Amino acid sequence: MFSSSNMEPRTLQASLTLLILVTSCYGGHLKSRPTLKMDQALLIFHNQLAEEVQVFYTSDYCYKCLYQHLVSVMPNNNNASAVISTKFTLTMQVDSQPRNATLCRWSQTYGEGGHYSVWIQISESAGNPSCTDAMDKSPNNVYLPLLVAVILLGIIALLFAVAPYIYRRRCSSGCIKSIRCQGLVDNDEAQACEVEEEKAKPKRLRSLDTFRGFSLTVMVFVNYGGGGYWFFQHAPWNGLTVGDLVMPWFVFIIGTSVVLAFRSMQRKGVSRLQLLRKITWRTIVLLMLGFCFLNYSPRDGQLSWSWLRIPGVLQRLGFTYFVLSLLQTFWGQKEIPLSTHHWWNPVQDVVLYWPQWLIIILLETLWLCITLLMPVPNCPTGYLGAGGIGDNGLYPNCTGGAAGYVDRWMFGDNMYRYPTCKELYRSTQPFDPEGVLGTINSVVIGFLGMQAGKIIVFYRGINVHILCRFLVWAVILGISAAILSKCTRDGGFIPVNKNLWSLSYVLCMGSFSFLLLGGMYYVTDIKGWWGGQPFIYPGMNSIFVYVGHSLLGFYFPFSWEMRFQESHWEQLFQSLWGTALWVLIAYLLYRNKFFLKI
Repeated sequence: MFSSSNMEPRTLQASLTLLILVTSCYGGHLKSRPTLKMDQALLIFHNQLAEEVQVFYTSDYCYKCLYQHLVSVMPNNNNASAVISTKFTLTMQVDSQPRNATLCRWSQTYGEGGHYSVWIQISESAGNPSCTDAMDKSPNNVYLPLLVAVILLGIIALLFAVAPYIYRRRCSSGCIKSIRCQGLVDNDEAQACEVEEEKAKPKRLRSLDTFRGFSLTVMVFVNYGGGGYWFFQHAPWNGLTVGDLVMPWFVFIIGTSVVLAFRSMQRKGVSRLQLLRKITWRTIVLLMLGFCFLNYSPRDGQLSWSWLRIPGVLQRLGFTYFVLSLLQTFWGQKEIPLSTHHWWNPVQDVVLYWPQWLIIILLETLWLCITLLMPVPNCPTGYLGAGGIGDNGLYPNCTGGAAGYVDRWMFGDNMYRYPTCKELYRSTQPFDPEGVLGTINSVVIGFLGMQAGKIIVFYRGINVHILCRFLVWAVILGISAAILSKCTRDGGFIPVNKNLWSLSYVLCMGSFSFLLLGGMYYVTDIKGWWGGQPFIYPGMNSIFVYVGHSLLGFYFPFSWEMRFQESHWEQLFQSLWGTALWVLIAYLLYRNKFFLKI
């Protein structure tokens, strides 16, 4: 977590997840203090003992990690300094080298830009060695840039919300209707006019595009660094951050869109063979886009098969779309008979599609069996940890357990080389978060999105039923995730883990997805309080925005070489600026009626 690396990660996301610690020792008095950067603090140890001491550290976010050496402090009023990361709480331990004993240990969250001193001395009261800390310089308010950004974005959002309302008050749709229809004397003509207006209303659900666009916008912000805040980036291993939410949301809405799109095509008389051709073509295009364009950048240097990554985000999305589309094509054409009464009516949207559920249950059983039961050389069966120095350093080469083993067996070195656990856990094995086993659970959460689509289709017009069923699904999935994870980060039966796309992670994200989609459906499609702006624009051009932001993220005007690296101000501005540019581009494409479709 704290060691610097000379390798330049090939994506902004990877390069911004590094947590750096640089140590430097000075004999006698400290002559100069290093310049601190973002998420760094200076820690100075003053040794007043007559023996040399060693200082070790570990991060509280690192599960059962071995203590790592920080600095050695010479005796007799010598000192040593270290630049430490302030992202997570650190546990420090001071050991006596001659006596091979621990003198003191403490845990503390240090502030960005702060200077701290630790005095290692003999306690006057007890006569034993003790450690006393003091703050030499107050830290920065790390959340001030975020607060300012939230206030400014809130003001902008309020202006955009109020302006159309004022305009509509001056000339509302009722006014237009009175001009067009109420001027007609004949009642039949007036009714025909109103029917024509009803037909002119768009049938596309705004909540779907808004949900998709919201997920994509947050994804762009996260991939552009998230302002350097750790909670906007991906979790090192177990646990959830904002960066871990967006990908499953996007997969969920793919499943919902598959149901709605295929139902529309089937009603138009599109044959099954034509559907299969469309499915195959779209899948191939997504796979090739991901493999040929997003897995390689000119910044990587000369193209070489020896390191080219095979898995990827678009590859996973393409495969997930392919499986979900096949499920809908072959077993998704039944309609729920609302007028028929059976004992299983409350779960008829599940019972009528039992072949789909059977396939999903078999896929999840396959994931569980491989993950928890498959033997992995030199690793415990069912291991779900990050390896490296985690789990007391017992399994350094077991990163990801069976999931990592399967990917390394299939892809060799052609996979992601900068996993989120690399710095924190000091893991040495490559691990791909878009690996084979995780793709199985990607299909599962996409299928939960299909369930949301079926509810919208078959209960259309009965909004209470739609919202209630969304809420029931969210509660069931949320409780299941809580049981599997025991509501803890590391102590559950199956921890919530985005890298592994664990079952608890999928259930948790499914719960969040039902709640978020239900909220947006209520606000945009039922009440009409919000049109989905500005998220609806990237939501209607998602492929263009995702591919574009991935290819051009390294280049001006989306990013630049930052000059002020002491705090989050410039990093947050750059992340918001790059994200806003893509929202603006999506809006301009929307105004010009350009929608990239595959």
